[in-house]
Amino acid sequence: MLSTKAFSAGRQLARAASSARVGAVRSKHTVPDLDYDYDELEPVISAKIMRLHHDKHHAAYVANLNATEEKLRNAEAAHDLAAQVALQPALRFNAGGHVNHTIFWKNLIGEKNGGGQLHACALKTAIEQKYGSLETLSAQVNAKTAAIMGSGWGWLTFNPATASLDVITTANQDMAAAVGHVPLLGVDAWEHAYYLDYNNVK
Repeated sequence: MLSTKAFSAGRQLARAASSARVGAVRSKHTVPDLDYDYDELEPVISAKIMRLHHDKHHAAYVANLNATEEKLRNAEAAHDLAAQVALQPALRFNAGGHVNHTIFWKNLIGEKNGGGQLHACALKTAIEQKYGSLETLSAQVNAKTAAIMGSGWGWLTFNPATASLDVITTANQDMAAAVGHVPLLGVDAWEHAYYLDYNNVK
């Protein structure tokens, strides 16, 4: 279930994330509101998972990102280079968790509001030119995402280097933008995204 609005939102967010200077945040990050009710994605994704995923997991990334950025500002003010370096893994992980999930929520939309439909547009044309059909693309995204060892993300991206669509995966909370790709659609392969509904079937 995906929204075509998600693709432009993903591009905008990726540009903002890649252009922002680390530590230059003027205000605290917040968890974005959902554009739909928690139960709108049922039976594919239960309201229980949506509440846990959005209200707990995403909120934890945001809280940890804000705390890490505060520590980073303090380390920069103290000219403590060792502390700044030590904070980079936490910054990368929690910033990625926040950005990836913000894109993810925009990708989702219930069937009653047009989810699962990709109408005629430049994206549909690009998908059909490269993959033949949306179904073929979905199969490739599913296969690559399911093959992730551990936690991570499956992505449909625009690759500026080749000016074409790509299906890639990233480990943990690494962002597609960090490897030079513009994220269009993200699939969360962390257990918290599916385990309550699907057990171990990623």
